[in-house]
Amino acid sequence: MQYIIEKPQLQDAESIYQIINETAKDAVLLVRSRNYIYENLRDFWVIRLQKKIVGCCALHLVGWENLAEIKSFVVLKKYRKHGLGSVLIQRCIQEAEELGVQRIFALTFIPAFFKKKGFKKIDKKHLPHKIWAECINCDKFPDCNEEAMILHIKKRGG
Repeated sequence: MQYIIEKPQLQDAESIYQIINETAKDAVLLVRSRNYIYENLRDFWVIRLQKKIVGCCALHLVGWENLAEIKSFVVLKKYRKHGLGSVLIQRCIQEAEELGVQRIFALTFIPAFFKKKGFKKIDKKHLPHKIWAECINCDKFPDCNEEAMILHIKKRGG
């Protein structure tokens, strides 16, 4: 499967919006507004097959805590089980390393996938800024079934 993983262009925002919100109907991903996509476009990576975006993932820096979040991670159902999700997550981890991030977390409905990538389950209470800054506005709060997963990145040369 020949794919390209890259940062999106402005004209890709609508495709990202469609992929995320179509998948959110299955209750495995949170809905995102067009405004959210445009404002956070630089956080995203997209994966393309024959010029079509078939998946995306965002790495969002969180405050000054050497912490980042993986958000809006999705591969279209038709293209799953081909390793494309692993490629997206690995690219986010690589970017985090390049930025000097020491920890990456994800709130996810698919913790087993993240566990295979080296993430470990943590209690959401260890993410207070995240919970109160964004989660409180979610329609699933406070009864969310997402699990918190974290990956500790070793410092370069350390």
